[in-house]
Order: sequence, then structure tokens, then C-alpha cells
Amino acid sequence: MQGSSQIAFKEWAVVVDALGAGEQILVLRKGGIREERGQFHVDHREFWLFPTQYHEAESSIIPSKRLRLREIAAAAPKGFVDIEHYAVADAALRISDAAALRRLQGRHIWSEPVLQERFAFGREPGLHALLIRVYRRPAPVRLPMCESYGGCKSWVELGEALSTEGLTPVLAEVEYTAQRDEIRDRLSDHALADS
Repeated sequence: MQGSSQIAFKEWAVVVDALGAGEQILVLRKGGIREERGQFHVDHREFWLFPTQYHEAESSIIPSKRLRLREIAAAAPKGFVDIEHYAVADAALRISDAAALRRLQGRHIWSEPVLQERFAFGREPGLHALLIRVYRRPAPVRLPMCESYGGCKSWVELGEALSTEGLTPVLAEVEYTAQRDEIRDRLSDHALADS
């Protein structure tokens, strides 16, 4: 693991919350309109998770997480972002068969209709699946929001590098490995290819 990092990955706050609670280890991404050719690329293998409320919608997540989405939005600091979780990418896969998405139910908090819509969106159907091991800081770091953090893009550079010293994994190694292996097994057909 790197000693520090200035790179952050933008994701809905409710998804960051689920990742930080060990409820999922999977990030599913199509790509932001400001990204090269609108496609997501795994530009970094280690990064901070940058929680956002941008485009969050209750209908986009499973019903059991909708109250949590509202709670997180109500508690979000205005004009600031709290950085608490660090991720190390274990595997990056491209899902090219929509049927594979149904096999991932229960391993993430997205609603099925939203995933199918995202899968079909754009010139080329598909989604990227990123399996990540998540770590927690002893205490969150509150950073002021900057204009450069805005827009539909996955990756941002923080105003300062944050130390990874003192991070603890949110899941024990054996639990993380079991979840990772189960997801890889669910996707172990021609529907995926390394991205």
C-alpha cells in the first residue's frame, strides 16, 4: 500500500457508506461524460473514496438503503467533503452480458433497473466491475470542496496528499477473500474480460 495518496474516486455517498460498512466490495461504473470517450478507465489501483450526492436518487438503490441515503444527505457537511475510506483495487472486469448483472444481485445496493439502464447506455453496452478492498482512517479528514472536484468524472486529485498510516481494513482478510471469490465465480463466463 502506498504511504499517501492525492487521488480520489467519486462515488455516491450511500455507496461509499455501504463500502465502508463492508456491505459490498463491488463498484459498478459506466463512465462519466467528462471522461475520455465517456468510458471509465481504472487509472489508479489505490485511491481515496470521495462521497458525493451528485445525481443520487432513491429509485436508483435498493429499498432497504433509501432511508440511509436520506440520513447521509442530511448530515453531509455543506461546502466540505469528509474523506474516510481508502480502496485498493483487487480486480477490474468488464461485464459485456446484461444477464451477468442479475447474478450480482445481493452483492451491491444498486437497483436492477438502474444497472440495466446504465449497461445499455452509450455506444457500447457494458459496465466495469471493480473489486476493491476498503480501509478506514482513524478519523475522517474534512476538506473544502473545490471547483475541480465537480462534474461527471470518476477521478479527482485532492488538494493535498493524505497519509494512509493507521488505516484498518473494514473486512477481515478471510471475509474479503470469500466475497471476492464469490463475485468472481458469479462472473466466471465469457461475459467478462479484464479491463
